[in-house]
Amino acid sequence: MIRGVRVRDLGRMNYKSCWDLQEEVFKDMVQLKIARRNAGLSTTAEGPSGQPALAMPESQVFWVEHPHVLTLGKSGAAANVVAPQERLEELGVQYYPINRGGDVTYHGPGQLVGYPILDLDQFFTDIHKYLRFLEEAVIRTCAEYGVIAGRIDGLTGVWVDAESGAEARKICAFGVKCSRWVTMHGLALNVNTDLDFFNLIVPCGITDRGVTSLARETGLTLDLNEVKGHMTRHLAQLFDWSEVK
Repeated sequence: MIRGVRVRDLGRMNYKSCWDLQEEVFKDMVQLKIARRNAGLSTTAEGPSGQPALAMPESQVFWVEHPHVLTLGKSGAAANVVAPQERLEELGVQYYPINRGGDVTYHGPGQLVGYPILDLDQFFTDIHKYLRFLEEAVIRTCAEYGVIAGRIDGLTGVWVDAESGAEARKICAFGVKCSRWVTMHGLALNVNTDLDFFNLIVPCGITDRGVTSLARETGLTLDLNEVKGHMTRHLAQLFDWSEVK
């Protein structure tokens, strides 16, 4: 079954504005699912004669680049923001405690941030499989540039030199929320990211490993739109979706 997903390129957008947009789409999808259930309609199929009384929720993926911002997940520790507020203000770095899982991370220019807002009832209802598919899309995208990336048991994210202990470097962070099998938040892949900004935090609360980027690993400044294209293609293959125009 091929599912339709709308892919939206938001360009560079303030974090709070993008979060508000995510919340709007997420809440609309959840409310539509509730309305369909109350009307006796399946969460995975159209109504009688192919004419649903209520439309199916439309899954979407946002691609975006943010100005400098730190976000702290609901399970995170505020102490992992190690820079004082005055330093954040000096650097123009915003800070938001938010409602995703995970700890603290940094978003900024040169980083590709993806927010899949998917109705998993239309794919599979398994949040662990969902996260593995997101990770796999990143791993395959890194491989497009000759960068071998992988997973580390017990740690979130995608890593370069994943088998090298303290030499492992995180290239992509993840933090998601899921309610009624609708997802939001997502992933942050360091492409041309200024990694010095990670010195403001203990990234994802992990103290004994560093961070990296595709630019650092390849020695090249990469085309963010090209990376975005690879990510979109790999996600589509893994989730078996077609892009809705």
